[in-house]
Amino acid sequence: MLLDWSQCPEVTRSPDVMSGDWVFRGTRLPVALVFKNIEGGISVDDIPEIYPGVTLQQVKAAVHFASESLKKPALVA
Repeated sequence: MLLDWSQCPEVTRSPDVMSGDWVFRGTRLPVALVFKNIEGGISVDDIPEIYPGVTLQQVKAAVHFASESLKKPALVA
């Protein structure tokens, strides 16, 4: 399931930044990279230490957004 990141205020994208990938607002850090780190066992709390520039608030907001989005039933055409 693809998430509509445009509804998450902590992330943004632009064709001029990271080839248009979703990044944390004010950074060049791709949201997908953070989720790969979390899947690999890195704590959410450790992400800002690994990637200075992104805040814990941003990471928690993105994780919360993803979690809430995945709870919604998928629309079937």
